Amino acid sequence: MKPLTNKRIILAVSGSIAAYKAPDIVRRLQELGADVRVILTSGGAKFITELSLQSISKNKVHSNLWDKEAELSMGHIELAKWADALLVAPASANTIANIALGKACDLLSSVVLARDCPIFIAPSMNQQMYSSKSTQNNLSTLKDRGVILIDPEFGEQACGDVGPGRLAESTKIAEIVTKIHKNTRVTGKKILITIGATIEAIDPVRYISNHSSGKMGMALANSCIDAGAEVTVVYGNISVNLNDRCNNISATSADLMHKYVIDNVSQQDIFIACAAVSDYKIKDIQTEKIKKASSDLSIELIPNKDILSDVCKMNIKPITIGFAAETQNLIENAKQKLNNKGCDAIILNDVSKSDFGFKSDYNEVVFLTTNSSTKIPKNSKQKVAKRIVEIICEKLL
Repeated sequence: MKPLTNKRIILAVSGSIAAYKAPDIVRRLQELGADVRVILTSGGAKFITELSLQSISKNKVHSNLWDKEAELSMGHIELAKWADALLVAPASANTIANIALGKACDLLSSVVLARDCPIFIAPSMNQQMYSSKSTQNNLSTLKDRGVILIDPEFGEQACGDVGPGRLAESTKIAEIVTKIHKNTRVTGKKILITIGATIEAIDPVRYISNHSSGKMGMALANSCIDAGAEVTVVYGNISVNLNDRCNNISATSADLMHKYVIDNVSQQDIFIACAAVSDYKIKDIQTEKIKKASSDLSIELIPNKDILSDVCKMNIKPITIGFAAETQNLIENAKQKLNNKGCDAIILNDVSKSDFGFKSDYNEVVFLTTNSSTKIPKNSKQKVAKRIVEIICEKLL
C-alpha cells in the first residue's frame, strides 16, 4: 500500500548546498506513490540543474515566474491549484524570509501565496544563520500560520561548522509529508467507476439517451482519488470535466461500456456502476437519416447487456456497488435490484425530484446492503460522494 497514491506534491528547491539531496527526496516521495513536480529557484539552480530534477521527477521543472508560455494560462495559479502539498526542501534563510513576509518576488513565493494546500518547510543553512533571531522569528511566524516545519539536524556542515542547520534526511522528510495525508481503507485500492449516460444510435442524426450528467459519478471518482485509490473511469455522455488522475476510457454506447468494464474489472478491488446505461438499443440502426413521413414510425428495441449483472456473475469479482435511479416505490425497487443483481450494495437515487438528482449539483441517496440502510441527506454531490466512500470503508472493507 502506497500512502501517497494519487497525491500531487510540489517540491521547491531553494539556494542551499543541500539542494544536491533534492533528487533523493523526489525519489522517496515517488516510492510512496506521489506525483512530484519541482520548482527550482534561481539560488537552487546554482547547486543543481533542471535536467537532473526533470530526469528524476519525469515532469517539467518550473523556475521562471515570467515564463510567457506558462503564464498564458496563469501558470503560477494553475501550479498552486494542482498541488495537494507544497514542500520546500531545502529552504534557505532567504526563501524562509520571503515566505514569512508574504512576498511574491519569484515563482515559489507566488505559488505559496496562491496555494490552498498544506505547506512543509525543511530549513537548511549555516548553524549561525539558522540560530539568528531573524530566522527564528520568521520560522515562528510561519509556524503560527500553520506551516509544518521539518526541523534540521545537528552535525558538521559544509562550511566546517558544527550545529543545527543540516537538512533532514530524505526518508524523514517523506515520512512527515505522508503523515498529513490520512490513510483510508481504499488507499492503494483499484476502483472502476462507470459514469454518465449511454447513447444508442437510431440513425446518423438521432439517438436514445437519458438525463444523466455524470456529476455524481465524477464526484465519486474524485472522492476515491482523495482517499488514495487508483481510479479507472468508463464514461458515456457527460457534462462534467474528467479528472486527469483517473484512467479515463470513453464508451458512448452500452455495448462499448459493457466491453470496457469486462475488459478491466477483473483487475479491480471495487466496481461502482454509477452510469445510467440504456436498458434497450435499436435493433436495426439506420445508416442514413430517417426521413419524415406522414405515417407513424415504429422502431424496434432489443435489450442491452446488463453490465452490473454480468460483473456479479463472475467467479472472482470485485466488491460491486450499483445505483438504482427510481421514481416510485423507492426502497422496494432498490432492494429488489440488490437481490436480483447479486451485488454487495445498491445506492438508491430518487430521480423524481427537481431539486436534486439528474443534472443537479445536489443529491440525496440511500446506501443499501442486505442487512443495512443508511440515508445520506440532501447535500452537494461532492459531499454525498465523500460520505459514500466512508460508508464503503465502514461496511464493505
